[in-house]
Amino acid sequence: MTEILTYWFAKEPKLPNGDGRPVIIGETLKVEPPIKCCVRGLHGSIHPFDALQYAPGPLLYRTRHSGMIDRQEDKLCSSERAAIAVIDATAVLRLHARKQALSVLHMWTAPEVVKIYIETGDENIRDAAWAAAWAAAWEMFKETVEAAF
Repeated sequence: MTEILTYWFAKEPKLPNGDGRPVIIGETLKVEPPIKCCVRGLHGSIHPFDALQYAPGPLLYRTRHSGMIDRQEDKLCSSERAAIAVIDATAVLRLHARKQALSVLHMWTAPEVVKIYIETGDENIRDAAWAAAWAAAWEMFKETVEAAF
């Protein structure tokens, strides 16, 4: 039997789509065929970045898929899936976002609090950095629109 390891994000430790049952590490869930991605089956992505596109929340599960499998470029679904581990990926996701922001920081005149947050990840200034970044983005957008007229 083929087994494929994937990543799957969730908002809470419960099954989605109104099911509401808790996700139990080690328990194998089963869905009756036919299996088709985005229609019927238990989903996951081989690469965590692909799984991020479908993430409703920060809980990141490592899952094992077996049974009937339908594969697409960035995801798959199967008739059987077992969660084998879970982490709260909030800190990992914020670190990744800061690394991406740092890679383009030189492209704009960021408010100082934004620069400090991106460089340090100091959670005490995260809300202030967020507000300052949005205010700066709004001003840049307003200037761009006004220049168009």
